[in-house]
Amino acid sequence: MKARTPACQLLQRFHPSSGANAPAVAVAPPVDDWLADQVEGVASADHSILQAYRQRGISAFSPMDDGDMTLPSGWVLFWPKTHQLGIWWLTWLCEQLPPGTPLEIVGEHNGGIKRVPKVLEALGLRCDKLDNARRCSLFATQTQALPTASTAAWQAFNLRGMQLHSHPGVFGHGKLDEGTALLLDTLERALQENKLPGTLRRCLDIGCGDGIISTWLAQRSQDVTAVDINAFAVEACRRTLAANQLTARVLASDVYSALGDEQFDLIVSNPPFHQERDIHYGAAGQLIREAPAHLARGGQLILVANAFLPYADHLEATFGSFEVLADNRRFKVYRAGVR
Repeated sequence: MKARTPACQLLQRFHPSSGANAPAVAVAPPVDDWLADQVEGVASADHSILQAYRQRGISAFSPMDDGDMTLPSGWVLFWPKTHQLGIWWLTWLCEQLPPGTPLEIVGEHNGGIKRVPKVLEALGLRCDKLDNARRCSLFATQTQALPTASTAAWQAFNLRGMQLHSHPGVFGHGKLDEGTALLLDTLERALQENKLPGTLRRCLDIGCGDGIISTWLAQRSQDVTAVDINAFAVEACRRTLAANQLTARVLASDVYSALGDEQFDLIVSNPPFHQERDIHYGAAGQLIREAPAHLARGGQLILVANAFLPYADHLEATFGSFEVLADNRRFKVYRAGVR
């Protein structure tokens, strides 16, 4: 079987067959059938990737959970596009694994892998270049104790009267996204004008990120559910809610996957449209397409999106009609509902 993704193609070139020197555990990997045939374990913060490998019978765990760090030595880290997240993964691996554990690092040139030698040098880790091809590079190092703990990556800050917690890899890390700001302003105005369903009884925040929207909802509702595909976001949202002395149910979920047939009066989202460096509408399309099944009678879907994205077509096809609640030329806030 041939590897499909460029980074895995480079690994296949360097490790043409499984052996004593081949990595046994993949960290933050893409979904690739060749890789699934090679490794015994996967660590990832992406809920959908964990599920994909578990379905293949592979041990897969989130770094936010108690994972199986007793898997065979030989680990490979797929360098993420978020530079600070890559540093976090290195720091976390050095904490979790015995000193001297072999670790390979692979990634695409346009994803930041070329910066890895300087990162390793700054951390005091050795660096050996093993190979490069398919516009990717492969490096080798070994784990060792580091002076900085991985927990130092967490960031706390205050916005709009709320204390927020965030982590590298969480959407809008450390700041308020312009689209989210417009969405919150629009929700506040709609609430004051009595244009939201009911009294905000059952609310769902899809793609909760650091939890700023979930916190706004929880300040006004006793029944809030927040979901995100990213384990760092799930933990960040929980920390944010706790810091504001609020409660909500926070779940790891690929859009509605963890919710069964539950219904809500209000679904709110600033949906992602990037998958690594590519524009990808899959999650947002599913969010809109399946929303009617998760909206109670009279319920509303309110989402914000970059103005150039074709979400109006999705809303029209799913709901038959919709309205634009706000438009600042860069972002639009849409509303659609079921009767």
